[in-house]
Amino acid sequence: MSSGQSETRTRILEATWRLMEERNGQGVRMRDVAEAAGISRQAVYDHFGSRAELMVATARYGDKVRGLDERLRRYRAATGGAERLETFVEFWGNYIPEIYGIARALMAARETDEAVAAAWDDRMAVVHEACRNIVDRLHCDGTLALGWSLEEAADLLWTMLSIRNWESLTLERGWPPGRYVARMQELTKRAFVRGSEGA
Repeated sequence: MSSGQSETRTRILEATWRLMEERNGQGVRMRDVAEAAGISRQAVYDHFGSRAELMVATARYGDKVRGLDERLRRYRAATGGAERLETFVEFWGNYIPEIYGIARALMAARETDEAVAAAWDDRMAVVHEACRNIVDRLHCDGTLALGWSLEEAADLLWTMLSIRNWESLTLERGWPPGRYVARMQELTKRAFVRGSEGA
């Protein structure tokens, strides 16, 4: 991809992100993106063959701009399952506020917009994969709390860390981010790490 093509692609992604936040995910058409990026509608299609592809790429672009790989360094370097759990909850609890604008837009529109739903599903699948990785590591360590299947534990951890739950606790109940992170670390450890159940 030439530098000109790369610059155009970036302009499209930035314009899409901005429109998604401004419109709460509603009615962001390829035509609107083209106008916001200052290019033709055909140029948008040349870079992204469909709205679904554009929406998925926009969500991934946001993670790249925010340095997701570097921010996950401590989580990926953690050797034990309990440490992986703690570092991921810390990362995720501090990351949600930064992506909340686009996340809210995706949540608002995904029920009626297949392209937006594809972007949401793509990003939430990555979070679920991390939850499954944590549970697998706990299992390999022999520290997964008794009574859990790997799939059920991963599903529940993913649900506990959902953006909706973060929204309820921080925005509706007024928890500061630090309290949210600390309490979720404590709660998930009690739920999933053997020996922590009664702590």
